[in-house]
Amino acid sequence: MTTLAADQDIACDIFCAVVDNFGDIGVCWRLARQLRAEHGWRVRLFVDDLTAFHALCPQVDATLARQDALGVTIEHWRAPAHAGDTLAIADVVIEAFACELPHAYIAAMARRDPKPVWINFEYLSGEDWVADFHKRPSPHPRYALDKSFFFPGLGAGTGGVLKERDLDARRARFDADAWWHERVGIERPGGEATVVSLFAYENPAVDGLLAQWRDADAPVVLLVPEGRISGALARFFGIPAFAAGASARAGALRAHALGFVEQPLFDELLWAADINFVRGEDSFVRAQWAMKPFVWHIYPQADDAHVPKLDAALAHYTRTLQKSARDAVARFWHAWNGAGMPDWAEFRAHRHTLERRAVKWAAELEDIGDLAGNLVAHVAARMAR
Repeated sequence: MTTLAADQDIACDIFCAVVDNFGDIGVCWRLARQLRAEHGWRVRLFVDDLTAFHALCPQVDATLARQDALGVTIEHWRAPAHAGDTLAIADVVIEAFACELPHAYIAAMARRDPKPVWINFEYLSGEDWVADFHKRPSPHPRYALDKSFFFPGLGAGTGGVLKERDLDARRARFDADAWWHERVGIERPGGEATVVSLFAYENPAVDGLLAQWRDADAPVVLLVPEGRISGALARFFGIPAFAAGASARAGALRAHALGFVEQPLFDELLWAADINFVRGEDSFVRAQWAMKPFVWHIYPQADDAHVPKLDAALAHYTRTLQKSARDAVARFWHAWNGAGMPDWAEFRAHRHTLERRAVKWAAELEDIGDLAGNLVAHVAARMAR
C-alpha cells in the first residue's frame, strides 16, 4: 500500500452542503476530525449551514465566518465570497456528496501546480455496484483535472466506513452505571428489562411499536434523543411535550427523553442500550461499531429508491444468520421503513443470536479498513503518479 511520508504536510479542503437533517455534516465533521487527529492533515471544512453544525459540535459559533474547532478550520461557505482567487487551493479537495464546488474554485484548482487531488466523496451504500465505481476517475470536461469517486461501503473493494483508532478502547472503558446516573438520573435497569435507544425520522409505525412495548410481557426501557420523533412520543403518552428530561410510563414501557448530543456522546447512548434504532448514515455506522443489535431507518427517497440500499445492507449484515433470524430482521427493518407493522416479539426472540452476529459483523467490517485510512492511502497513490 502506498503511504504518505510521516512528515509530509497535507492541506485538505472539504466542502459540505447540509441538505437535510445532520447526516451530511455529521459524516464530514467526523472525517475532518479524523484526518486531522490521526493523519496530521491541515483540514479546512466549508459548511453552508453552521446552525445545524452547532447542534453536533457546540464549540461551533454559527455567527462566525471563520473559526477553529478541535484543530479543524471551519469556513461558512457563502458564494460568491469564497471565490478561487481569494483562497489558497489545498493539496486535497473533497467534494462531499456531489455538493458542486464553486466554479471559481475549480478554475483555481486547474491553475494550481501541482494539481490538487480531487475526490467526490459519496454516500454509503452496500450495493454490489459500489466496488466497481470506487476510485474510478472522472475527467473534467473543461479543465485538465481528474476527479475520483470514493465510495464508503460495507463490502470488500470499497472505502469502508469511518472508525477512530481509539473507539474500541473508549467502548471498553465505558461505565454504564455511571452513564445512567449522569444522563438519565436513575439506576441502570436490571437484566429483566430490554433497553432500547430510539433515534428515527417521523415514522407512521411508531404508535404501533410503542403499543407493543406497552403491552409486552417483559419491561422495555426507552431512551429517546430529543428530535423529530419526540412529538409522536408526547401524543402516545398524552403529555404536552416529550422534551429532554421528561419521563413517562405506560404498562411495561418506561421512556426517558434525552437532550440532543454531540457525536462522541451519541456513541455512549448506543453502548448503554441493548437494541439501537438509528437513522440516516452516521448513526447507522456508529450502531455497527457499538456491537449491539440495531434497526436502521434509512433516509426515504422518492420512488422508493432507498429500498435497494436497505436490502443491500440487510444482505451484508444478515448473510450468516439462519433463515428464521434473517427473515425476522428483514421483516422488522422493512416494516420500520414503511412496509407494514414491526413485530417486536418476533424480532426480540432472536436477540441473543443478533447479539452474537453484531460482534462478528463488526470484525468483518474492520477487515475492509477504516475509511479515513483508506482515503489517505488513495490520496498517496494519486500523488505518486
